[in-house]
Amino acid sequence: MAATAPAEITAMRRAIELAARGLGHTSPNPVVGCVVLDAHGAVAGEGWHQRAGGPHAEIHALRAAGERARGGTALVTLEPCNHTGRTGPCSQALIDAGIARVVYAVPDPNPAATGGAVTLRAAGVDVEGGLLVDEAAAGNEAWLTSVLRRRPFVLWKYAATLDGRIAAADGTSRWITSAQSRADVHRLRAEADAVIVGSGTARADDPQLAVRLPDTEVTQPLRVVVDSAATAVKPGARILDGTAPTLIAVAEDADAAHLDGLAPLVRLPRAAGGRGLDVTALLGALYDRGVRSVLLEGGPTLAGSFVAARAVDKVVGYLAPALLGAGPAALGDAGISTITKALRLDVTDTERLGPDLRITATPALHEEN
Repeated sequence: MAATAPAEITAMRRAIELAARGLGHTSPNPVVGCVVLDAHGAVAGEGWHQRAGGPHAEIHALRAAGERARGGTALVTLEPCNHTGRTGPCSQALIDAGIARVVYAVPDPNPAATGGAVTLRAAGVDVEGGLLVDEAAAGNEAWLTSVLRRRPFVLWKYAATLDGRIAAADGTSRWITSAQSRADVHRLRAEADAVIVGSGTARADDPQLAVRLPDTEVTQPLRVVVDSAATAVKPGARILDGTAPTLIAVAEDADAAHLDGLAPLVRLPRAAGGRGLDVTALLGALYDRGVRSVLLEGGPTLAGSFVAARAVDKVVGYLAPALLGAGPAALGDAGISTITKALRLDVTDTERLGPDLRITATPALHEEN
């Protein structure tokens, strides 16, 4: 096996950047980037998985490289696939192109697609795995979570004042955070397969939940309203405006006849405590519909039920430099009654967005056990 060259590390970092261009477009497939170096170590071609059902990253990169791929090296963020789905196996395409060495970052955990490295080695290709694995895995966190846990990846987003209020005592909330923070939320929506709100948010805000990003091509996420009693969504609601697909989740025993024809419905069991819907069942229903990543936008009651179910994989909080002193808190009852049961988080990023502070955090590893 050849030693990893500096040019390969640089190329893998480029492949990770390319992979990110597919966010929001490839589900239920992963985002993948690929860079092909020729036999002299120069970049010959690059590509990324642009949409589900379309050519994989390796195919785009090989096409760009042409004959320069022969005897060269392919740097791929995910182990090349070894199965035929809507496209052929990338492992065989690399072999046919005459690639002499393949370096990948993350091994493919999908049992239907794994084995690419074995096939490549059997054909005499030098194969190395694990280069920049943490960076590449972070870029594919939603897909990897969905494969390993058989449910969608859940990112809970909230916007609050510095004292944790998401609205004033009179219910007003527009706008707590800045235009820069609100634009960043649309980026999160564009990267998600589904956006979820609860009945309280549907009543109070009448949200549209569509992605609005100027000069950017987006795949609109599925808009989901968790309306247990089927009383929050009314004819004329903005979430029914046709700009994006909509799904209304109601309890199995709810009277939802008035919603017939307005939007697709899914009936789910109630939570064990009788309030709200069973979160595990909700995520299972979404997974069955091809949803692999969810942006949970609120409100506090729904967020609390997700935290209680230990179904939040990442938290993004937008904190405005303002104080209210009263009003609803960002998080409702999450079944945590004492400080020793607090869900501890690891902060992975902080960034200023205009006057606001965006904090990104994930559950601490010991909290998931």
